[in-house]
Amino acid sequence: MSAPNLSRSEIKVPFFRPFLGQAETEEVLDTLRSGWLTTGEKVKRFETNFGAAVRGRHAVAVNSCTAALHLAVEALGLKAGQAVLVPTMTFAATAEVVRYQGAIPILVDCDPETLNIDLNDAARKLEQFRNGQLSSVSGSLNPDIRVVGIIPAHVGGLMLPIDELKAFAKKEGLWIVEDAAHSFPAAWRKSSNDSWQQCGEDTADVSCFSFYANKTITTGEGGMAVTTNPDLADRIRMMSLHGLSHDAWGRYSSGGSWDYKIAAPGFKYNLTDIAASIGIHQLARAESMRQEREKIAAIYADQLSSVKSVTLPPSDPNRVHSWHLFPIRLNLDQLTIDRNVFIEELKLAGVGCSVHWRPLHLHPYYEEMFGWGQELLPVSTAVWQRLVSLPLFPGMTNSEIQHVVDSVSNICRRSAL
Repeated sequence: MSAPNLSRSEIKVPFFRPFLGQAETEEVLDTLRSGWLTTGEKVKRFETNFGAAVRGRHAVAVNSCTAALHLAVEALGLKAGQAVLVPTMTFAATAEVVRYQGAIPILVDCDPETLNIDLNDAARKLEQFRNGQLSSVSGSLNPDIRVVGIIPAHVGGLMLPIDELKAFAKKEGLWIVEDAAHSFPAAWRKSSNDSWQQCGEDTADVSCFSFYANKTITTGEGGMAVTTNPDLADRIRMMSLHGLSHDAWGRYSSGGSWDYKIAAPGFKYNLTDIAASIGIHQLARAESMRQEREKIAAIYADQLSSVKSVTLPPSDPNRVHSWHLFPIRLNLDQLTIDRNVFIEELKLAGVGCSVHWRPLHLHPYYEEMFGWGQELLPVSTAVWQRLVSLPLFPGMTNSEIQHVVDSVSNICRRSAL
């Protein structure tokens, strides 16, 4: 069974709609009128404010979370002939930055409830790798390769237990680069007797955030690398702009010097003042927008709790959830349709949706290059076929929220076994 594609005008509820205000518009106009459009004073202001928001010591603004991740692993010294533990349940960027450095991503299965990286499976994969048991999968997975790091992602904005992550990394001698693309603002605590720790507040060697168009705050395109280590921050900042000894703002400001030196072959990853102008005001409203998403998630959870063919995403009293995503799981044994048909039915009802994600080992590159088989990552192989992410964004109207609930409920009722 299939359904025809719908035009944008037929979508009653988009998967996402940016929540921008007059302050963002006025700040962008101010930047345009200033005559300084690239990295400058407003980027510095955005960095300072963001670092304070996550209680992180050093924040470096860049043009994407992918850039932040790449700069982080480069600054930590990742080289060809090394390997990194990476969740298979993540977006392309988490693993591809490892490949940028010529290193090998060792894919790790997900926790069946949270979808976050399963640290028990990470330990198993590490042991198998070191014992040569993964080398039979592909000649590229040579057990003599040294595993040096781990890049966890907080799926949907529900944070991993940071104490367990750090204990695992310390035991195995690994650095941590945190893919925090979904998790601002977010926090965790071990128990109700402990204080909250913000994502980015020394939760990793480097925490990498995304400000892509559909993220919890946006600059259109953009990202941030946060670290408590000043040497890492200096390296990330330098490498974000061609490895130059001074950025353009410093060179062309009244007190700057035209001269510069190339310290290393860097990248072109800097953020512009135009983008930062949006981010400054998005940041100021970040918590209020998170609270609005949390209220929408609570409505979904309440009104869909009686739909037996749907499993709702978990929450946790010891987490401040950013609610970037609301991924439901279809109980396919109770339905006459599969996930793909369910999505087509949602489109017919005028509801935009997505899937987060097709696991990396099910993409041709990782299958063919490294030979990752489904049997090595059984949880993610099974669960992704049930996943559907529903619309969740600040500014949703009551009628839009209700339309999503009614559409999901009606499809499940029509397709019930």
